[in-house]
Amino acid sequence: MRPFVYRIAVYWGLTGYVLNLGDAGVRIVVEGERSAIENFIRDLRKEKPLMARYEKIDVNWKPYQGRFKTFNIRKSSKEGILKSSYIPPDISICDKCLKDILNPADRHHNYAFTCCADCGPRFTSIIELPYDRMRTTINKFPLCTYCEQEYKNPLDRRYHAQGICCPICGPKLTLYDKNGNTINCEDPIKETANLIEEGKILAIKGIGGTHLATLTTEDECVLELRRRKKKRKYKPFAIMSLNLDKIREYAIINEYEEEMITSFRRPIVLLKKSENYNLSEEISPGLHNVGVMLPYSGLHYLILQQIDDPAIVMTSGNSTDNPMAISNNEIISQLGSLADFFLLHDREIYQRCDDSVIRVIDGKPKIIRRSRGYVPEPIDTIIEYKGEGILAVGPELTATITVMKKNRCFPSQHIGNLSGDLETIEFHKSVVNQILKLTLVEPDLIACDLHPDFYTTKYAEDFADSHNIELVRVQHHHAHAAKLMAENNIDEPIICIASDGVGYGLDGTIWGGEILLTSYNSIERLGHLKPQPMPGGDASTKYPTRMLTAILSEAIPENELREILIKNYLDGFKYGKQEMEVVFNILRKKDYITTTSSGRVLDAISALLKICLEKTYEGEPSIRLESSATRGNDSIKITPEIIKHNGEYIFDTTKLLNDILEKLNQNKIGDLAASGQKAFAEGLAQMAIKTAEETGIKTIGFTGGVAYNEAINKIISKLVKENNLKFIQHQKISPGDAGISVGQAIVAAQN
Repeated sequence: MRPFVYRIAVYWGLTGYVLNLGDAGVRIVVEGERSAIENFIRDLRKEKPLMARYEKIDVNWKPYQGRFKTFNIRKSSKEGILKSSYIPPDISICDKCLKDILNPADRHHNYAFTCCADCGPRFTSIIELPYDRMRTTINKFPLCTYCEQEYKNPLDRRYHAQGICCPICGPKLTLYDKNGNTINCEDPIKETANLIEEGKILAIKGIGGTHLATLTTEDECVLELRRRKKKRKYKPFAIMSLNLDKIREYAIINEYEEEMITSFRRPIVLLKKSENYNLSEEISPGLHNVGVMLPYSGLHYLILQQIDDPAIVMTSGNSTDNPMAISNNEIISQLGSLADFFLLHDREIYQRCDDSVIRVIDGKPKIIRRSRGYVPEPIDTIIEYKGEGILAVGPELTATITVMKKNRCFPSQHIGNLSGDLETIEFHKSVVNQILKLTLVEPDLIACDLHPDFYTTKYAEDFADSHNIELVRVQHHHAHAAKLMAENNIDEPIICIASDGVGYGLDGTIWGGEILLTSYNSIERLGHLKPQPMPGGDASTKYPTRMLTAILSEAIPENELREILIKNYLDGFKYGKQEMEVVFNILRKKDYITTTSSGRVLDAISALLKICLEKTYEGEPSIRLESSATRGNDSIKITPEIIKHNGEYIFDTTKLLNDILEKLNQNKIGDLAASGQKAFAEGLAQMAIKTAEETGIKTIGFTGGVAYNEAINKIISKLVKENNLKFIQHQKISPGDAGISVGQAIVAAQN
């Protein structure tokens, strides 16, 4: 921003200065002819840099004093003027820097860390504001004479670009073996590409984290990576291709997906596999899509241009369920059992930041993971908090935190699952500290989930006590609904379909398939899925045949159901018949908790169709069910049954499963998957439409993890609109639990 201001001020013959403020605002003082200043302000508005975002421009005219002889960039100030700060995310390498890297005559030729004022690391390198080189991790590398000339030349695009460097003064790459011994080679990048082509697994340290890379065309390479990761039996790997032409060799990409994948954010985008898909099926086993990204750093480009394959695996460099390793010592020690070689550099990563993940549905983005390229950009809302600020600490799984200041929510990068992993818990704490520091917030309110046993709940309780601030507990699905309303600028109640795996309900039971009359400060439960037993609790989430047994047990006599299970589903019980009998015993004694979870019902359908009998990653049975449905036709007649009991609509999911079972032997699995999904979506939509008609509400929203399902999303949207009601959905905030912290902050602000 400041170099841009300098150039247009000098162009119009103005004197004065520009400086950064401590909250990411910019102050400009100019003197000169009024007409020149007016032209300057016009250019300031019209010609702004690609990445600049103006909250507002305040102009104050004063009498001419002749205070300045030149225009210059002054040292940054700690002073702030904004309602809340704005910190830039990491930005993918720009076309000009890429051209420099590929130009043999340029001194940046083949230099992996080339950047300018328009691209490169931001969030992951910033230690504190104001954003100046001295307060970033690049400060360790003093500018050489050549870079200093660029840095001080107002006509150069690297003028006052804080992250610039070159082969003389910048970070260096080193290749190591798995024992941490240096491998002497003339070109570490070329050697890395060679090793990948030989089928080796490489750990590659990048901008905000580390990737594990290997070939995508050889099953054995992908399977070896899965073996080493141990718990990564089927969970899909992200892949990276050099350009769009390479992607089109194995995937279908439409204009909306192309827009997302080529943006400066460079997220992973879920793309449908093409008919001529030529990569290993082990990359995303059983799925119809694959997560793809384009290079976002010079290092990526330099590696990929030397590899013939259409793509390489580029998955997060971590042992399963742990945060990514980011320091060189961590990478070698933690990933030594995973990687054969390590390509590392000596620039510190201050904040780890996973790749973002997007799915495009009906031309609209669904953010699965909002992280690199987005964070820490704020989300503006119509809700404004009058206090100092709110810290919302998120849920237990796929956690993020959010800081709210005035009308802005600042969601953090992806943190991960906080169910007992000490490294992830420490990461959660460090993210809280960093986002509070960068947003200049000392919270006077903290929000958490209603569940009493979550780590985040206990963290919030301790934080509230130690900081002597108020604690607000927010019901899980209320948070889902509130974030949806805030994102869509809704200021009146809606009917919300909250459909996910698990959330602690107001009645102390497990919710997950809810029809809620929602405002920012209240929810009323008007409908839900039929409560179903969860024999063995969490064991029913890992082994969906348990849920299948529980759901069908009411419709089918035990002896008959036992025969069906022994004949067709014994593989779904970890310990075979013995475990099956334990489940029946639990059901007989009614020694179980119940759930209205959408996820558990979809899991049970997946088990019934023998698509997935064991969950090896979050959401797997439902995700694989959706993929199977894409290969089928939803023409099989399955009618959802809705009843009203004690003033609430209830969707009979036992009948749904039994109807599918009765049609099992006469139909294809893909057709049953598609028709079962359709009936499930229709049941949710019918309950929502009925409650909207009875309450006079004109808007229905859809949120929760099930909102990632393309078919279910489209069916609900179609039915709602056919009934002349407004349908709202997510585009900026994750529909799943990764967006919960935003909803917690919104509800707390209205508390």
